[in-house]
Amino acid sequence: MSAGRVAARLAELGITLPPVPAPAGVYVPALRSGRYIHTSGQVPLVDGALPRTGKVGAEVSPEDAKELARICALNALAAVASVAGDLDRVVRVVKVVGFVASDPSFTGQPGVINGASELLGEVLGEAGRHARSAVGVAVLPLDAPVEVEIQVEIDDSDTDSEGAPGTHD
Repeated sequence: MSAGRVAARLAELGITLPPVPAPAGVYVPALRSGRYIHTSGQVPLVDGALPRTGKVGAEVSPEDAKELARICALNALAAVASVAGDLDRVVRVVKVVGFVASDPSFTGQPGVINGASELLGEVLGEAGRHARSAVGVAVLPLDAPVEVEIQVEIDDSDTDSEGAPGTHD
């Protein structure tokens, strides 16, 4: 990512964009289709490991899960940057889908996924406002408490005919 406005905002917030987590299966972390980049579901991996596992409302508190959702969103932004080349190209976050591995009695999924939504707003400002779903599920890969995927629209005014960043004279 070049040293643009989003990189400056990340630095101002004291946030470092992590390396893109390696896929846990046969898929890519993010894929571009036209003006949109879709990420695969991102679990809260930090240096290749989950800081917490288990169900929210049982082994994991809603507050801890909200912080894990922030990590998921940061991992998703890293995946977007790996495809877009520069987060300054993000026009808007279109949709966020959050999954919360929930104890059967837990109903606070929206509050957990607020962690991802708040991070996107802090980093991208108005472009971080989005439509969203917050879904409770029985279990997630690796026993992660939270998983987040995002869809973003990018500015493709400086791309070649294949959609790759390019230089135009």
